[in-house]
Amino acid sequence: MKPVLTHIALQVASVERTIDFYTGFCGLEVVHERPAEGSRVVWLGHPDTSDQFIFVVMESAYCRPPQHERDYSHLGFALESRAEVDAIAVRAQQAGCLVWAPRDEPYPVGYYCGLKDPDGYFVEFSHGQPLGPGAP
Repeated sequence: MKPVLTHIALQVASVERTIDFYTGFCGLEVVHERPAEGSRVVWLGHPDTSDQFIFVVMESAYCRPPQHERDYSHLGFALESRAEVDAIAVRAQQAGCLVWAPRDEPYPVGYYCGLKDPDGYFVEFSHGQPLGPGAP
């Protein structure tokens, strides 16, 4: 048996705010949407890989509390360059959602910054990790 990770699903307070964040900062797009028991379920994916992995968001009143600042659980997105990490950080600072200013750490961590999405989940943008764009 070899299970394949296909999606992550999170309950969110506002599907619209979540769509705006993940399409605006992460380059994801809505690939599927449906009603579900008085709310909405939306699948977000990257245009090149939405047939392999998606991010499912479900509007719900039963969301978890925002993530504690010392809880480093996060979603990770790789970028092509350090300049792209810096650009995301500037946009996030202007939007009031930057939680980790850009920093450089030894391999395999690389150069990264962190944002907080509308529900308080942390999202990392990195360059120089061994996965995805910018991998050495």
